[in-house]
Amino acid sequence: MFLKLHPVYLSVAIVMALSGCASQAPERDKTYRLTVMHTNDHHGHFWHNSDGEYGMAARKTVVDQIRREVAAQGGYTLLLDGGDVNTGVPESDLQDAVPDFKGMNLLGYQAMAVGNHEFDKPLSVLKMQRDLAQFPMLSANIYENGQRMFDAYKVFNLGGLRVGVMGLTTEDTRKMVLPENVARLDFRNPITEAGKVVPELRRQADVVIAATHMGHYENGQHGNQAAGDVEMARAVSGIDLVVGGHTQNPACMKAENVLDRAYVPGAACQPDRQNGAWIVQAHEWGKYVGRADFEYHNGEFKLVNYTLIPINLKKPVKAADGKTALVHYTSAIAENPEMLALLTPYQKFGQDKLEVQIGATDARLEGDRKLVRSQPTNLGVLIGRAMMDKTSSDLAIVNAGGVRDAIAAGAISYKDVLKVHPFGNTVCTVDLTGQELTDYLHAAAKMTPDSGAFPQFAGVELEVAADQASKVRVAGQALQPGKTYRLAINNFQASGGDGYPKLSAHPSFVNTGFVDADVLRAFISKNSPLKVADFEPGTAVVRR
Repeated sequence: MFLKLHPVYLSVAIVMALSGCASQAPERDKTYRLTVMHTNDHHGHFWHNSDGEYGMAARKTVVDQIRREVAAQGGYTLLLDGGDVNTGVPESDLQDAVPDFKGMNLLGYQAMAVGNHEFDKPLSVLKMQRDLAQFPMLSANIYENGQRMFDAYKVFNLGGLRVGVMGLTTEDTRKMVLPENVARLDFRNPITEAGKVVPELRRQADVVIAATHMGHYENGQHGNQAAGDVEMARAVSGIDLVVGGHTQNPACMKAENVLDRAYVPGAACQPDRQNGAWIVQAHEWGKYVGRADFEYHNGEFKLVNYTLIPINLKKPVKAADGKTALVHYTSAIAENPEMLALLTPYQKFGQDKLEVQIGATDARLEGDRKLVRSQPTNLGVLIGRAMMDKTSSDLAIVNAGGVRDAIAAGAISYKDVLKVHPFGNTVCTVDLTGQELTDYLHAAAKMTPDSGAFPQFAGVELEVAADQASKVRVAGQALQPGKTYRLAINNFQASGGDGYPKLSAHPSFVNTGFVDADVLRAFISKNSPLKVADFEPGTAVVRR
């Protein structure tokens, strides 16, 4: 059972944790207890979902209880986040994640890594969020005009135990956001920067934690994406703990260098360990609060216990009568009233703006992250067709990272569309010769599954093998090298996002200014009720 900690008691506990006592170094033969709580990839989920899962109000109940428990045992706590507060839920997106950062303030976060989605909107929005946050946003490897844009680290003195927290951001950020949002910025190699910062931090701290937004890749196998936490920990000695984000998976291992891909909420979780550094990640959206209990004694930093605490996550259970109900994996967690009072006006504002029905579908349109980034889906085809219809294009290519959610069978609201397309990207066209289009399709064929670059196609048939596209047919006809074809893509791809060839400088390039969510909304309204069978990808794209 989780209890609410009185606000006055909590405030005193936070101040004590941050200031510590007058001692400047750990006492000999004294055991210090430190509990690190962590989340990552919040993506606008300040409110619980329709099934009552996660949400910041229940999260606060858990965090307050842990702080109370640890303080009663004479220990100290840190609450850290692995980045990507922004983008994913329309109620949050409409309000520039103000409710999310205010919620983090009330939760008492002490530091966060800067994630790539912090750059989804213009830098003026990020500056507002930075000013709003009552905790440091950390990144050692983002530079502006030759100077670090954020603090590289912060040192906390916890009763004499000096804990340094360093921030790092994926080097892929530049290709994952609109170029104009980061035109003045330099995303340097985080491993190189960590190699510089860790020795500096070691001179000031007894424990070194890296709060990162780089990704946890099993055994360091990061494919065509930038290196992540495993590779960084192997390359840079002196890190005790990595609190990660970006790949949005529980970093629970079933054996050395073997990820437990079948992790179930409430089960034991063994963190990864590389070169003496523990590596943790708490999935996404506030679904869990990670809790790592450590002891420090005469220079030895030991992990005593680690757990991922599910925040009201539920599973379907079939009853004796054959009906299925959702049941909590673990004990239900009450929502904190103070957090609810803070967030309710923001939720109501968003709901009033978004709960407008715009159409309907007879079956699910698949945009689940794991599927849309690895195989053709009906939603990928639908989005492509909408872009083609709006721009009179012959074909469309959609980067899977631009598809953020599925659409359930039944009524479709504007909110559903904005959950699919939260970025506000615009639809662009470019007229390509058959040869130019072939070259572009070869580039698309190189984009690996499980990445945001993975292509969804509409209006084209092809085979993909050995990173090449072949047997290309447009509108049922074989591709002709000398013919001109109009390709529809979004402005992110056109600018070279996700590693696609840059097309924005092509003589025929046109940014229509049509926002992708509005284009999809109009197409759904025009063609409703949708028959999902009309958008099934079938065998249009075959991968050998």
